[in-house]
Amino acid sequence: MSTSNRPERVGQEIQAALGRMLTRGELKDPRIGFITITGVKVSPDLKTARIFYSMMGTEQERKDTQKGLEAAKGYIRREITEAVNLRVSPEVFFTFDESLERGDRIERLLREVKEKEGW
Repeated sequence: MSTSNRPERVGQEIQAALGRMLTRGELKDPRIGFITITGVKVSPDLKTARIFYSMMGTEQERKDTQKGLEAAKGYIRREITEAVNLRVSPEVFFTFDESLERGDRIERLLREVKEKEGW
């Protein structure tokens, strides 16, 4: 059985389409802050897409952004299906990507160690 990389390609196309939507300001919900789409994982049957995003801000701003994204799900789903030219509209799920935040924390800790050690 051969493994297909189609879900990965579709995920990249969805990520690009979402990036264009955000750049053009198509999502009008004021709760959605400045976010970056960090990745999209699409199921092998192309019926679900988990969209990972990152943003800087407070915990409340993150919660508000999540609510805004959830409210815009139908619109985003329609636009993605049209932009990527999919036969079946994938159900979308939004997940906050904490990797950038963790990386920033590690960077700060390393900087503190360097200062204490006198590097």
